[in-house]
Amino acid sequence: MMEGPSKSGFREIGRRELGFLPPLLFARRVGGSEALVKRLSLYGKLHGHKGCVNTVHFNPSGDLLVTGSDDRKIIIWDWAAKTKKFAYPSGHLENVFQARIMPFTDDRTIVTSAADGQVIVGQIMGNGQVSTKHLGTHRGRVHKLAIEPGSPHIFYSCGEDGLVQHYDLRSSSATKLFYCSSFSENKQPIPLNAIVIDPRNPNYFSLGGFDEYARIYDIRNYHIDALSSSDRPVDIFCPRHLIGSDNAHITGLAYSNTSELLVSYNDELIYLFRKGMGLGPNPRSSPVEESEKLDKPQVYSGHRNSKTVKGVNFFGPNDEYVASGSDCGRVYIWRKKGGELMAMMVGDKHIVNCVEPHPYFPFLATSGFDKNVKIWTPTASESVPLPENAKEVMAANKRGREARAQVALSPDVIMHVLRLHRRQASAYVEPQPSTTDLESDNDDEREALLVGYTGADADSEENSDGDPRDCIVS
Repeated sequence: MMEGPSKSGFREIGRRELGFLPPLLFARRVGGSEALVKRLSLYGKLHGHKGCVNTVHFNPSGDLLVTGSDDRKIIIWDWAAKTKKFAYPSGHLENVFQARIMPFTDDRTIVTSAADGQVIVGQIMGNGQVSTKHLGTHRGRVHKLAIEPGSPHIFYSCGEDGLVQHYDLRSSSATKLFYCSSFSENKQPIPLNAIVIDPRNPNYFSLGGFDEYARIYDIRNYHIDALSSSDRPVDIFCPRHLIGSDNAHITGLAYSNTSELLVSYNDELIYLFRKGMGLGPNPRSSPVEESEKLDKPQVYSGHRNSKTVKGVNFFGPNDEYVASGSDCGRVYIWRKKGGELMAMMVGDKHIVNCVEPHPYFPFLATSGFDKNVKIWTPTASESVPLPENAKEVMAANKRGREARAQVALSPDVIMHVLRLHRRQASAYVEPQPSTTDLESDNDDEREALLVGYTGADADSEENSDGDPRDCIVS
């Protein structure tokens, strides 16, 4: 009889204590054990920011954590000791949305992006001073950066202007690759929320934003020395029932080590796509009958992703689990295979946005509207069951999604979105040839605009020191 995950995990712990397993091999064998996942508990809180913490990332070795906040500061933590190791002003003028430590730089090179549309590199000098340099600019907020696996020099950015840019720290400026455009005839830029690189094949990267499609690109199709190129995805993923949707858009993406792609939708669910589930380079040219033949993606439900731009992540040394934050202030962890909910922890007084796994061990760092970062480790004395009110919380989240779907289709909301998009577009979208007026009867354009509605007015999107009604984070 095969041993279950719990028994297997305890056996490996015993072997480690006897010295039969080296640390990393032990982590890979035990980190995915349900016995440990169900013992996750709060290890500690990291206090130091004065605003919502919008980004948390471990360095490649996992001993440090870098965070960014609405207070526009970058902090590097010795998270195990729960102490601040280093802090500096990011150089950004608005809320920091992303901060990443570049690999193989002795943890001294940090790239950041923010609501001001700027991409900045911070270099920690030997004397403890920090030199910051502007690398690139977007006309709109920049939620995510993607580092080429193992590279100390190369990374990408995507912004709400729809632009994708390539950076090489050995160069003095960014390279514009292309504008991600809609599949409608007007080819309007799609505001982007997420970009991730396939770790198994770094030539491929995925984009997600203000429509229902997760697009896959091959960097080899673009000339890095060119000013810009056309938008040419090689494949596209979308749940069948969301194709042609007018009220869904993507907030988060994540690749597994086997090229599976997680896609988290605003006020919808999380889906897992594998190779062979794609719609091809253009969904409008794919017959409906062909899409119906595709395998359905695995679904993860129970949370709510409505008020902010939430990420999603794999968890476990072999990506055995899926983790996400929620508007209800919980951290959700599902078993990847089958989608069973394994853990639900209270992670924030308001909303959890970031759930970041440790690169080797079954530890998590989470953040949201609270001004602290929470560290979770499998240190509970016994297995922690789901909360007694778990079903009620998930039912409330479901009712919220359904109510929002009905509201999003009302005529008043449609006109609100049109007016909102006009104000935002005038601020950060470059003029396009033959641009039509937003009040034309172009149905495709109206559909593209609707997916961006989040139920909050643009005038309230900047932070007022932690008020969940005023804080839009990445």
